Amino acid sequence: MREKPNSPTTKLYGTHRCHKTTFYHNFLNETGLTYEFLDVEINEDHAKKLRGLYINRTLNFPTITIGSKKLRNPNTNDLEKWLIKLNSGYKIENK
Repeated sequence: MREKPNSPTTKLYGTHRCHKTTFYHNFLNETGLTYEFLDVEINEDHAKKLRGLYINRTLNFPTITIGSKKLRNPNTNDLEKWLIKLNSGYKIENK
């Protein structure tokens, strides 16, 4: 996926040791979309940001944010849908 200059920022909150985080990391890499990986175990600031996304203030990872849209452990269909919708309808490459 290629992003337009006005595309929302995409962030992946998780840890390197988490197999689900690794899945989303690989998935996002395959899209070609620019995103930021925030390891919540290594960096306390990242953990605080993730806790701030949830009322219960727990480390619910993996969580993906696309602009203000929060996705907690989404299935690939939902993730693709939101990536396309929030990135100006761009198509995902190789899908």
